[in-house]
Amino acid sequence: MTRSRPFPPSLRVAESLTVLVAARDEERLIGRTVSALREEFPEAGILVADDGSRDGTAAAAEQAGARVVRLPRLGKGQALALAEREAPPGRLLLCDAELEGELARLLKASADLAVAAFAERQGGGFGMAKRAARALVRARSGFEAREPLSGQRALSPAARSACFPTAPGFGCEVRMTIDAVRGGLDVVEVELPLRHRPTGRDSLGFLHRGRQLLDAVLACGPLAANYRGLRLPLVGALVALGGRRAPRRIAVSVGGIALLGLVDDLRSGPERGFLGHLGAGRTTTGVLKAAGIPALALAATRSLSGATLVSLSANALNLLDTRPGRALKAFLAGSALLRGPTQAYVPVAVLLAPYDLREMTMLGDAGSNALGAVLGYGSVARLTGRGRLLAIATLAGLTVAGELRSLGELIERTPVLSDLDRLGRP
Repeated sequence: MTRSRPFPPSLRVAESLTVLVAARDEERLIGRTVSALREEFPEAGILVADDGSRDGTAAAAEQAGARVVRLPRLGKGQALALAEREAPPGRLLLCDAELEGELARLLKASADLAVAAFAERQGGGFGMAKRAARALVRARSGFEAREPLSGQRALSPAARSACFPTAPGFGCEVRMTIDAVRGGLDVVEVELPLRHRPTGRDSLGFLHRGRQLLDAVLACGPLAANYRGLRLPLVGALVALGGRRAPRRIAVSVGGIALLGLVDDLRSGPERGFLGHLGAGRTTTGVLKAAGIPALALAATRSLSGATLVSLSANALNLLDTRPGRALKAFLAGSALLRGPTQAYVPVAVLLAPYDLREMTMLGDAGSNALGAVLGYGSVARLTGRGRLLAIATLAGLTVAGELRSLGELIERTPVLSDLDRLGRP
């Protein structure tokens, strides 16, 4: 992430409003939008979140007088979340890069979150994505939203605190409304005579709305912070779907391990590492996993060495899951070598990989523990005697090393491993 010039010191101290614009490949329109915003809000700081544009968007925005935060190509929600950190404290006004029209009335609304509702409909499809988004907002918060996907929003400091970091992609607006309502804040919609670039009833338009719908659905599920501090949907429990083609004992065990991991994702405290959980003085979610995973593995393998191998493998992949795509790459490489029961889970891993690599979703402990256990079951099926004992010793050593130092740092410092590790990320 790179940044252009900071706001002047006097503005950071005195100004209470920042206009934040998310933009990707908007070289033709961003200058006009920034100029209009500067004219309408002369005392505000204009901050453009450049979401990996491949044209001259950043330069055009700077030339028009905006401050630009250059980001990797991740998505709208991620761009807003990362750029918001660069804004001074105070109110926030969100605006789409191709918008035309005045937004001042949003700031006059007596609410923590004011959302612009377009006075006239422009373009669009058959309304399926919008109706689904309305239903999601209603189900999660009880709020009846007219424009759940509107990107024009004014946030008070309280709303800003409740809604940021935003959910990823095009799900950011839906989750923003939900977070504000569930946080006990006032939310209103204000009808405004605005115009924007409409999407049509063509392949590109339907693809865009399909992505909106998928992102909105994902944004309404459980979220967790990744290494950047972005809030991402936890989708690792979907790994259990691979069990439809796996032996029943393995499928039940992997499903149980995914459930234990999900509990840890949702309920874990500040403890980190095996020793941290043991020294907490209470039954943490990590302790629950440390007891539950071996028990499930023992029931499935009916072998002490097999249960040990599965448990250590589940923990080892979890240790690697500290950067996008790392655990999934390790699983896919391991499954290519082991084959056997691991093959049933490969399609799910392949499906999740693009979303994980682009930081649209994350495996969490549910996914990494479950996929690690799958590799363990593949090892149990393939290895016997000395081979199994060697695998146990190797994984035990990896676990100890992970307690003492960061395996991620080791990967990032090793030339070939670091190249493979970064492969596929924006």
